[in-house]
Amino acid sequence: MDIDNVGYLLALHSINGLGPIRLKAVLEYFKDPKLAWFAKEYEFLQIGIPKNVATLLVETRKKLDPEKYMESIQKSGIKWMTIFDLDYPKLLKEIYDPPVLFYYKGEILPSDKRSIAVVGTRKITGYGKLVTEKMVRELVGYKVTIVSGLARGVDTQAHKTTIENQGRTLAVLGGGLNKIFPPENTTLAQKIATGFGAVISEFPPDALSLPGNFPARNRIISGLSLATLVTEAAQDSGSLITAKLALEEGRDVFAVPGPITSDLSMGPSLLIKQGARLVTSANEILEELGIEKSQVLMANNQVEITLSELEKRIVGSLENEQKHMDEICRALEMPASMVSASLIKMEIQGLVKNLGGGNYIRIC
Repeated sequence: MDIDNVGYLLALHSINGLGPIRLKAVLEYFKDPKLAWFAKEYEFLQIGIPKNVATLLVETRKKLDPEKYMESIQKSGIKWMTIFDLDYPKLLKEIYDPPVLFYYKGEILPSDKRSIAVVGTRKITGYGKLVTEKMVRELVGYKVTIVSGLARGVDTQAHKTTIENQGRTLAVLGGGLNKIFPPENTTLAQKIATGFGAVISEFPPDALSLPGNFPARNRIISGLSLATLVTEAAQDSGSLITAKLALEEGRDVFAVPGPITSDLSMGPSLLIKQGARLVTSANEILEELGIEKSQVLMANNQVEITLSELEKRIVGSLENEQKHMDEICRALEMPASMVSASLIKMEIQGLVKNLGGGNYIRIC
């Protein structure tokens, strides 16, 4: 690939209908993206490019200057990586249809090869939030990069928990980097790109996040990852597509079991029935993958916490289930003021989690 002609590759990539397989065929035939950009319409037809796509390319080049287009992308702070680059992610390159080109903000590091995709429902419950936080926190403690899709729900929780624990995360979008979706995650995307990983997209910078884009986005999420973990999902969740793609690429899939009364436990249950590994800790994932644990474990970074007798009793009362503060008070026969103060202290220490409405669950 002639590096001087990357602008023409970017211009070709902007043509709707020139997906990774077709674009690869164009590059293999013409050898140089600049030659491809100025080719005759019939030449595209000869290599199997549909007429409507070839016609669109011919019309687009009348009004698009590749060099200026490249400059506009650079000015917006967006970088790109091509499949011809030496630092192109090895795991992604191994899938059936790796993107010929993708855009990103932030940094993609060699250490990101040790990555796990964490995906699930957009309609996350208190249980799903708790499970996602637990699994991500543990994985980050083992220096694993978390890959997800910046969507609402599990994806957002996975990215936020990674940042809170000073880890690395890759967010893969279903639209362009100039059109962050959902819009309320714009600040989160900026934070990821400025010190916590990278925001990535196969789509041109100004492309909208359309429903049809997400299956393609999901293959990149699974493609960047050694394995995929589903923490909470309905039976028809898009996260199951990511899991299916991972299986098709020979990657492992893990699922966290949930309450059988919840529709959002049906996705993981289905995956487990189909052969996914049931897991309840990051340690089980790493053992299954044969990954040697980092020398810098989260446990080594924690300050030893000494519990009072009341705090020990509270932890014991939350051993197997979540409880409302009033239930804890009744069970321990202690006044609400004392129990409440202890719960607040223990939440700050990361021992219990307030699920809202006065309901608490043990997380240690």
